[in-house]
Amino acid sequence: MIEVLKEFSKTTEQLIKGYEVLQTVEQIDVATATKQLVWQEDKVRLFHYQNDNVTCPVPIIISYALVNRFDMMDLQPDRSLIRKLLSLGMDIYVIDWGYPTRADRYVTLNDYINGYIDDCVDFVRQHHKIAKVNLLGVCQGGTFSLIYSALHPNKVQNLVTLVTPVDFSVEDGLLFKWSKHLDIDKIVDSNGGLVPGDFLNFAFDMLKPTAKMKKMQSIPDLFDDKAKLMNFLRMEQWVADSPAQAGECFRQFIKELYQQNKLLKGELVLGGKKVNLKNITMPILTIYAAEDHLVPPSATKPLNDAVGSTDKTLYEFPGGHIGVFVGARSQKELGPTISKWYMERSK
Repeated sequence: MIEVLKEFSKTTEQLIKGYEVLQTVEQIDVATATKQLVWQEDKVRLFHYQNDNVTCPVPIIISYALVNRFDMMDLQPDRSLIRKLLSLGMDIYVIDWGYPTRADRYVTLNDYINGYIDDCVDFVRQHHKIAKVNLLGVCQGGTFSLIYSALHPNKVQNLVTLVTPVDFSVEDGLLFKWSKHLDIDKIVDSNGGLVPGDFLNFAFDMLKPTAKMKKMQSIPDLFDDKAKLMNFLRMEQWVADSPAQAGECFRQFIKELYQQNKLLKGELVLGGKKVNLKNITMPILTIYAAEDHLVPPSATKPLNDAVGSTDKTLYEFPGGHIGVFVGARSQKELGPTISKWYMERSK
């Protein structure tokens, strides 16, 4: 009984201290690296990061996933892959997919790739007076970048993909197993053609439900360190900021990729053209995370044999899906590796 009272007293003190700390938090800032809006169409925007020390002559366009936001790549100043790349001389643009509404329910995979991405690429090419750009695709945004590069190889000089799925037939992750059995038509149609972000967040939580529980249980221990608490709050803000999905694009992505694996089979058709990964002949760096539970390595590795490039590299990152962006090793190892790779091929 005495031990129970001691534990109760300790928890109460932690909660009181936590309340006091939270009272000092005015706002939770994420993605604070300076950037300028340079192009916009519909809800999609293109931002250019300020960098007065650019040494790489070919700019990079980042294509993030439609799920969640690109803010993860610049979560906070000391945990920012984007800031690291900027410090190493990269000239960076990022595509902001925005927040789809019911008005966007009929936006398709072709609209995103042959429409928005192609328009962003053409803007950067014209602005810098260059023939080709560098692409950096992340997760689903990496799959988009692969498809784009296969359809428009004359516009891409170098391609980097991070934690990107290409072989959707694998059974190594729950996400891949579940997606094969989704009644995607019912999900899209019953939500009025717009798949809610909260629905997707709940699904991601169910992939590792005990991890969510452990994270919540650890909160009182963070109250003794405001810096750690702010790290936690920034991550939670990013998770909660989950855009809805345009129904037709989501329907096509699940059906034709997760369920039918058309990309790797060479059967995917976009804009009337078949997507052939062998058309990807530019240098390509494929980065996967060894402990990734969302995009297991087995879903990424086959890309190396599927492309037509002779200059191709598989790179294993010793961490999970999110650690690629916010881990200490990302700052020390991954950022320098990516920038060096681009620099050597952007003469």
